[in-house]
Amino acid sequence: MPYKKPALSEAQIALIERWIDQGASAPADEQPERNVHWAFVAPERAAPPEVKNQHWARNPIDRFILARLEKENIAPSLEADRSTLIRRLSLDLLGLPPSAEEVNAFLNDARPDAYERLVDRLLASPHYGERWGRWWLDAARYADSNGYSLDAPRSIWEYRDWVINALNQDLSFDQFAVWQLAGDLLPDATIGQQIATGFHRNTQINQEGGIDPEQFRVESVLDRVNTTATVFLGVTLGCAQCHDHKFDPFTQREYYQFFAFFNSSQHDGHGKGDFGPVLELPTTEEKQSLETHRQRLSQMEAGLKNYADELRGKAAGWETGLDDAARQKLKEDAQAALAVQPDQRTAAQRDAVFAAFRDQDEGYRKLQERLKKQKNDTPKVTTTLVMRELPEPRETHLFIKGDFTRPGEKVDPAVPAVLPPLIAGRAHAQPFNRLDLARWIVATNNPLTARVIVNRVWQQYFGKGIVETENDFGMQGSPPSHPELLDWLACEWVEPATDRPAKRWSFKHLHRLILTSAVYRQSSQARPDLRDIDPNNKLLARQSRLRLDAEIVRDVCLASAGLLSPKMGGPPVNPPQPEGVMTLGQSKHAWKPNTGEDRYRRGIYTQFYRATPHPALNVFDAPDAFSPCTRRIRSNTPLQALTLLNDRQFYELAQALGARVLRDVGETDADRLEYAFQLCLTRRPGPDAARRLQDLIVAELRHLDGDPKAKQTEAWTTVARVLLNLDETITRE
Repeated sequence: MPYKKPALSEAQIALIERWIDQGASAPADEQPERNVHWAFVAPERAAPPEVKNQHWARNPIDRFILARLEKENIAPSLEADRSTLIRRLSLDLLGLPPSAEEVNAFLNDARPDAYERLVDRLLASPHYGERWGRWWLDAARYADSNGYSLDAPRSIWEYRDWVINALNQDLSFDQFAVWQLAGDLLPDATIGQQIATGFHRNTQINQEGGIDPEQFRVESVLDRVNTTATVFLGVTLGCAQCHDHKFDPFTQREYYQFFAFFNSSQHDGHGKGDFGPVLELPTTEEKQSLETHRQRLSQMEAGLKNYADELRGKAAGWETGLDDAARQKLKEDAQAALAVQPDQRTAAQRDAVFAAFRDQDEGYRKLQERLKKQKNDTPKVTTTLVMRELPEPRETHLFIKGDFTRPGEKVDPAVPAVLPPLIAGRAHAQPFNRLDLARWIVATNNPLTARVIVNRVWQQYFGKGIVETENDFGMQGSPPSHPELLDWLACEWVEPATDRPAKRWSFKHLHRLILTSAVYRQSSQARPDLRDIDPNNKLLARQSRLRLDAEIVRDVCLASAGLLSPKMGGPPVNPPQPEGVMTLGQSKHAWKPNTGEDRYRRGIYTQFYRATPHPALNVFDAPDAFSPCTRRIRSNTPLQALTLLNDRQFYELAQALGARVLRDVGETDADRLEYAFQLCLTRRPGPDAARRLQDLIVAELRHLDGDPKAKQTEAWTTVARVLLNLDETITRE
């Protein structure tokens, strides 16, 4: 009924009833309203608007932002100082703080393009791929375990390394997307293209006994549908699994047409005791071990065959000596063969008799057991989970109310009608497959993909996207704060303007555009004048202060302590964690902390169990890897401070930082404090901070026992614990 209006009269109700009884037809001249939501219309490159403060704008991005600020009579903030800028850039692009040498070099670089040169240098660093690889792995729901109650470890780190390398090489996003969604279906797919399909093997695998494997296979397909729609299209297509979408123009039938693209992949290992399709990627050492193993196996097989050949001459005598009791103990096929005269037996019967004789020979049995053991001792090689398609596609049906046990009408692969149609990229048009879908997702006429991805990159730099609901560009999502800028960025990313030469779909081009803008370089200092006008900084009259991601919190502490290992790639590692963590899940898994270099690897390489994640990652809001994470939350809890103070690994880093300060600076405590601040914060301490920390050192030395050197070491460990726990240390200004 009309909301907060008087009830309809009886006459009005009777009129509606009569209209319904007559077929509820609309007037012949009435045309239904067909307003298409902005996100489903292809973006157009708008000309950057004219602005008054032209000297502030450094590139077109700034003109879009400034035009809106000028409309609201708001002035942009001043540019941040150089120390802040280099730390901001280093944390945003590499996830690591700059070294003292790098800071000094930048502060003393008087060239007019010093900042742009810094951006290019950081984009060329291999650590760029680690920082932004972690961003993508969030969306890919990457983990090193299978999930569900058993949560067994899995080998898929080659996919993680592929992501890092692809970003470092600036693989164009259209290829980056297609390889991950359908690399296995490309003609003569390379090893890298197959590894990339690990994107959709990050689904969970249920290996419990007694389950219905088909149920969990379907769950994996549903996950792939929903993840693809969220990550690449930024829409809540998953709402249409059980019924038509309540708000967006997606029907349940269209959901299962999308489902059909992913329904013909091979099984994922649910309930089968395996992991589904894997790609073997043996290292040089593993290849040598395999070859040695194969040679040994071949020798043993030849030895067993020779021994069997020698036995053949003794079979007749054995047969002659068999009594009825001995015959009854033999297998049925051997008994049946023995009932036939030797000269009348078939080849199969002769083999059955010989096998019965051979298998009771002790020498043969011992050789056979050794051979079996050798086969079971096949050296393990590096593998990674990949997607593979069935030779013939499965039939796909709509599930009534989303229940896989209630199949409804048959459907073929297709995309939602509100979006551009599929165009077959192969000689035959039907049926479409994952490769067709992948190419459709990155087609230049797809209105969503470019907008969605540039919005998420923007979100990383400013704390929120131009569309704040970064995973919902539909009717219920937030409208863009700067729609013309969003469309301009999307168009510029896909088809760079001729006066700014860059390759299409280049992530590094997109980063460079944003990072060299004046809006990015602004100070993040709070401004009282914005408190009422723009309290949430949607208009971007200043930069945003952002708490570092969970992995980077530790990476920054590792770098400050001088322990960070630059080693890249390889199997996941086990840094220290509290005792008993691995007993919290249903299955207990071993966690032996690494020693040596692997103990100090970056957080992206830490072994991640879905059921029992490392507590330091958990407490700083790392995603759970059960579903795609397109925006990390940032909480602020006492547990975070307690972790930085008392967690085993952070205490170890504080000890190393204190020792580093004492080792590198042998002068006064004031000099040491300045050095420690430079390591942690890329700046000098203020007078108040220096005085308070100096008082802390004096108090510690007064209350500690032991020889002067030991007291000094412990006092500086305490100072280091304070510095690593500062809000500024774990914040990007």
